[in-house]
Amino acid sequence: MTSRRAVLFVFAALAPSAALAQAPASKPPKPAATAMVKEPPVAPGTEAVVEASKGRFTIRLLPEVAPKHADLFVKTARVGAYDGTTFHRIIAGGIIQGGDPLTRDPAKAALYGSGGLGLLKAEFSDRPFVRGTVAAARKPSNPDSGGRQFFICLRDQPSLEGQYTIFGEVVSGMEVVDQISTTPVDGDKPRERVEMKITILEPPPAP
Repeated sequence: MTSRRAVLFVFAALAPSAALAQAPASKPPKPAATAMVKEPPVAPGTEAVVEASKGRFTIRLLPEVAPKHADLFVKTARVGAYDGTTFHRIIAGGIIQGGDPLTRDPAKAALYGSGGLGLLKAEFSDRPFVRGTVAAARKPSNPDSGGRQFFICLRDQPSLEGQYTIFGEVVSGMEVVDQISTTPVDGDKPRERVEMKITILEPPPAP
């Protein structure tokens, strides 16, 4: 009897425990998270050259006035997302409006004016709405619904102050903006496509 107990004891001591046999393999260490590369803010003096079927004009962006709107405009332009869109809304003597990504597709004409909004909160300022002002379009019922659409004032419009975010100004080619505003319309919808292409120009480095 004693020898049998000894044999069982030795066998039990040599056999691996169930817990040890079923222990999961240790997981490999997780790789260190890749650091996000943050793009620099839009530099004051950055300009956007807008080429349209009726000519070319230049917008100087105002990141010191509306940094988030200027940043979105630059990012959108750099990836070519404004190219092929149209000025889809024209109010004679008032504004021209464009930048809606839906206007790339003529089949979506009924939806023009509804795309690319609801991306940013307002960045209102006390800057006056004078001729050549570039501001963010938004949904009628929500001031905090700006995005990729923008409009350009054809005359001074003080009634818009505190209602829309200014993020740029036309510094050359305002006569082209005026020419675009003469496009025949039905209501405020142009009868012909006035497409655009936008190129961003960085300011020259400081000496």
